[in-house]
Amino acid sequence: MGYKGAMYELVPAGPQCWYIQSPAKAGLILAADNEVCLIDSGSDKEAGRRIRQILDKQGWRLKAIINTHSNADHIGGNRYLQNQTHCPIFAAGIEAALTRHPILEPAFLYGGYPPRDLRHKFLLAEESDAQDISSPDFPKDLGVIELPGHFFQMIGIRSPGNTVFLGDCVSSLSTLEKYRITFIYDVDAYLKTLSLLEGLDADLYVPAHAEATKDLSPLIRANRETVLSIAEKICTLCAGEGLSFETILKELFSCYGLTMNFEQYVLTGSTVKSYLAWLRDSGKLDVEFRENMLLWRSV
Repeated sequence: MGYKGAMYELVPAGPQCWYIQSPAKAGLILAADNEVCLIDSGSDKEAGRRIRQILDKQGWRLKAIINTHSNADHIGGNRYLQNQTHCPIFAAGIEAALTRHPILEPAFLYGGYPPRDLRHKFLLAEESDAQDISSPDFPKDLGVIELPGHFFQMIGIRSPGNTVFLGDCVSSLSTLEKYRITFIYDVDAYLKTLSLLEGLDADLYVPAHAEATKDLSPLIRANRETVLSIAEKICTLCAGEGLSFETILKELFSCYGLTMNFEQYVLTGSTVKSYLAWLRDSGKLDVEFRENMLLWRSV
């Protein structure tokens, strides 16, 4: 039975399990005594308010929030919901630290103190009191799956009914087509996570930004092919005398028809730097300092 709010819909996702259809899907897993665990909380206070309305409509009490990772669109409703219900919040390691200190996200992306152009809810959530998933208070009936790559220590959550919430470890086909370069922190870890997903057993997979599915293989294949094609493009661009990071970024934006703004500069730019680091570590790119500039060139 689905609950339809202004823009949200509660969709069944297995035994005692639902997801909320929204820009970044949130999961709900029903425990005993009408208590639910929430997987991610949306992008802001308004998302938290809408989630609270769904809980109230169903007569559910919020037992805990588990954040798959600390990107603002996954933790933005935390503070509102925690203030309203006093529920604990759990995240893994570095993700818990970033949830407690969300200024670290735009600072990491920018590489210094972020200008006001980057200090907004898209990149900077409100602080919330998160603890590590190693806490003895973490719900014992939930399974934790390590899914690094997209962000520092992203996790997936397996429900008792064998539904797996995947966070951002795969992008939808439409997102890949539109943006091409999707955010990745660690390219090597990301590719290993895609390989892990190929052997992951679940009755239903719920990615945050793609449709829920019983078969992940098309998404895994498309995401892997996209990563490898971007890496190949970077190596092609860097053949010859070598290019600066800014020139590489400009060429990729032009090649893929992307539009530069401050948010895309730091999100895509951080990802391109991660590609450069991976290609350097794997011996496909070399670096040269020339006239006080760092240049990247193919080996």
